[in-house]
Amino acid sequence: MSATPIRWGILGPGKIAQKFASGLQTLEDATLTAIGTRDPLKAISFSTDFQVPNVHLSYDSMVADPEVDIVYVATPHTFHLEHTLLALEAGKHVLCEKPLARNAAEANLMAQKAREKGLFLMEAMWTRYLPLWQWLKPELDNGLIGEVRMVQADFGFNAPFDPEDRKFNPELAGGALLDVGIYPVSLACWLLGGKPVSITAKGTLGTTGVDEENMALLSFANGKMAQVTSAVSCETPKQGWIMGTEGVVQIPMFWRATEAIVHRPNHHPLYMKMPFESSGLQFQAQYAMDCLREGRTASVIQPMSESLMIMEVLDEIRKQIGVVYPGE
Repeated sequence: MSATPIRWGILGPGKIAQKFASGLQTLEDATLTAIGTRDPLKAISFSTDFQVPNVHLSYDSMVADPEVDIVYVATPHTFHLEHTLLALEAGKHVLCEKPLARNAAEANLMAQKAREKGLFLMEAMWTRYLPLWQWLKPELDNGLIGEVRMVQADFGFNAPFDPEDRKFNPELAGGALLDVGIYPVSLACWLLGGKPVSITAKGTLGTTGVDEENMALLSFANGKMAQVTSAVSCETPKQGWIMGTEGVVQIPMFWRATEAIVHRPNHHPLYMKMPFESSGLQFQAQYAMDCLREGRTASVIQPMSESLMIMEVLDEIRKQIGVVYPGE
């Protein structure tokens, strides 16, 4: 017998919400029952495209919907704190789009409220839940390339400049680091065992005051290191490299990984391919639902303590490159 579907509500029907809704459509035990937006035209379009029965033209109304079990917060970074607290206060579990908040202080408030309410809260770092990473991480832990010593990862693209776009708008916590830089930072911390002991960062700020390019060297315990790069003003290879004492793993498009190539001395390259259908965001949704059914209030794959630590790393990188958002 199939499980009773868990009912999702989405706050903010933007591009990432569309990808998430597409992913949900691949899950038999999930149903999208509500959308919350202040834009009637977006409400009509989204609800039509994804056959959402309950349309709310206020966020308060959506989080109060009795037919919603868990809320996916898909609004811009600036509003993650407000909208997550809104949902938690209404007694709803939350999957919040990454980064969890603008900064660590906000993220801590969110985590504290979830603990007080005894509700599930998870950062939507969807990369970690992909089939390839769920295969590769245990293999690395078991010595696939010996001891992992270094990580190199980048995520950059040349976006058309628009000061009102969320990628460039400081009011929306724009910039390369929070938009896409969180992917290589999160990967490095995940694979190298926690919080860096030192961080050295450089960045290029654009006319709106947000970082358009940045690079950081993260040093970890036992001499392990990572180089992480992100940009919204230039193209980068968009790859992840994991370097160990007995080999190297190359992951093209590591944040939405479908393949890995393992290079080891005196061995032929090992190619592992794990394609997936739809957007790939369904795997984090499935994991969140499994947690709810098991009565858990946090992810084991990325505990809240790790999400908070990564926010502290992002804060330090922003501090070094000089990015401060209005209201901070």
